Order: sequence, then structure tokens, then C-alpha cells
Amino acid sequence: MATPVHLSLLSKTSPSHLVLAFPGTGSISHKTARFKCLASQSGFFTRLGRLIKEKARSDVEKIFSGFSKTRDNLAVIDELLLYWNLADTDRVLDELEEALLASDFGPRITIKIVESLREDILAGKLKSGSEIKDALKRSVLELLIKKGNKADLQLGFRKPAVIMIVGVNGGGKTTSLGKLAYRLKNEGAKILMAAGDTFRAAASDQLEIWAERTGCDIVVAEKEKIKASSVLSQAVKRGKEQGFDVVLCDTSGRLHTNYSLMEELIACKKAVGKVVPGAPNEILLVLDGNTGLNMLPQAREFNEVVGITGLILTKLDGSARGGCVVSVVDELGIPVKFVGVGEGVEDLQPFDAEAFVNAIFS
Repeated sequence: MATPVHLSLLSKTSPSHLVLAFPGTGSISHKTARFKCLASQSGFFTRLGRLIKEKARSDVEKIFSGFSKTRDNLAVIDELLLYWNLADTDRVLDELEEALLASDFGPRITIKIVESLREDILAGKLKSGSEIKDALKRSVLELLIKKGNKADLQLGFRKPAVIMIVGVNGGGKTTSLGKLAYRLKNEGAKILMAAGDTFRAAASDQLEIWAERTGCDIVVAEKEKIKASSVLSQAVKRGKEQGFDVVLCDTSGRLHTNYSLMEELIACKKAVGKVVPGAPNEILLVLDGNTGLNMLPQAREFNEVVGITGLILTKLDGSARGGCVVSVVDELGIPVKFVGVGEGVEDLQPFDAEAFVNAIFS
């Protein structure tokens, strides 16, 4: 069980599933070690990213089940295309457009997709319903790859890598952080959590539960009214001094229209950057998938204030709005890094564009 760490930094060090060799100190090993990492080697994060991506491909079934409602909503496309003929092109494409809009593909991307299909049909490039569906899938996939590249975590070349989690109230930030910690820990990384949500009284308690659940260490504020930037700064200092691989920083939920709280995010970003140059490596915005296209104004504001590097879309398991994934990437050009497809600890899935397209257009 992990021990919460207060700003006094009197703590125990959590066990690691990683073999760490430090110059002049020998090595600390564990019988379940996944791979070896020298403190001076930058390849650790590259391997970590590769392992996560490989894990994503092995979890395709979870992605399929997570997007089952979206898939059901788009099933009408198969019916439309089953008996398609050239004379029915306008009617079929109009109904296809309606199906995409109903699944929260935004108007702009929907029109782009449908008009591209229309051009290819009239040019004689698409001659059957199956060819039209393949072209539909291909156009969505190409958009996700082109505008949403770098979907894997970019953790830099020095330890600790710092990841900030931001978003509005109730979007699932703390839960997403805990699930991300679980995934990284299982791949051999030594994780430190930072309870930077200093506004919500229960936030630190919630994150401490996740620390215990995942076996990670945690830094929490020792007393009330400590600035979030101070908590995160102290956590990153400890991460640097004690050889943690990744520091996961929780932050307070805030409306994107509350400019004083948004400015606090800037202070948090600057604070961690003073400890580790270039940090944070990632600023991940958590968006509730049930809000559909209403998430776009949130994403625009957060991106303008702190520069979002990636998105975590949550609660997609209960929604028929999987098309919002495509719309967000098309609108903002920010890659989706993870999607939440369930309540389980393993249900924060690394985003894989090909698996996603197959999941919604099966």
C-alpha cells in the first residue's frame, strides 16, 4: 500500500517493477522486471511508448465493446449500401450524412466526407456499396492519422517526465489519472502522483485511493489553501531527486470561462518547468464524451491558455457519440491519446486510429 506524501516529503518509496541501475550505486531489482533501464538512457520512454501502443492493439475487443452504441447508430450505413445503385446516390448519401451527424460527426467533417464520396462515385472510382464503405472508413482513418499524429505519449528524454491532467469539473480527470498510472506502472514505470486539485476537498482523498489501488506514491498538500503550483513543484522536485520515471499531476476542475482559474494553470505549468526544463512533457485535456460536440469550446479555451498536447475522451462507453472523436481531431488538430470505454481500471485505452475506425464501422 502506498504511503501519502505531504509537502514535508517524509515518505516511503514504492516498490518498482523495473530494474534500475544508477551509476555508483549498483542496482535495485524485482523478480517481475519487464526490462532494464539505465538512468542515463533516454530509450526508456521510447520503449514505454511502444509497449503501451502494443498493449492498445491487444485490447481491440475492449474498444469494440466500448463503441457498441456508436456502431449500432451507424449500422444503417450497411443497410443503405447493401442495395446501392448509381440512381440512388443522392438519397443514399443524404441518409449517410444524417447517420454521421447523429453520431456527432460535426457538420464540417460530415460534409467533407460525403462530398468526397460523391465525387468518387460520379467519377466512377467507386462502383459498389462495399467500395463506398471502404472509402468512408479510409477517409476517416486518413483524417485521424494526418491531423492526429503523435497519438502516443511524448515523454521526452529526461526523468522525470511530467504529465499534467486538466479539464472541467466532472469530466473524469482524477479517475483518468489513476487509470493512466495503473497502465504506466504495469509497463514498468515508477510513478509519482501529485494532488494538485487544491480546491475540491475530496480530491486529494480520491487520488490517495488511486495511489493505494495502483501502488504509486503521492504528494498531497500538508495544509489548506496551499497553491496548486506549489504542490506540483514539490512533487516534481521529489520525482527528480528520487528517480521517478513519471510524475502525474492532477489539477482542479474549472470552467473554461473562469479566467482566474485558467490563469492558475499557467502558474502550474511554469512551476514544473522551473524544476525540470521543458516540463510538462504532456498537458492532457480530459473531455466528457457525453457532451458531444459541446466539448469543442472547452478544448479551444484550454488549448489557447496552456497549449494542450493531447486529449483523453471519457465516458464513451455509454454514448452513441463516438464521432466526436473525429470532430475534435479535425477541428483542433490535437491528437487523442486515450479513450475511456468503461469503469474498470483497465478501461482507459490508448487511442489507436485503425482500431477505432474498425470499431465504429464494423
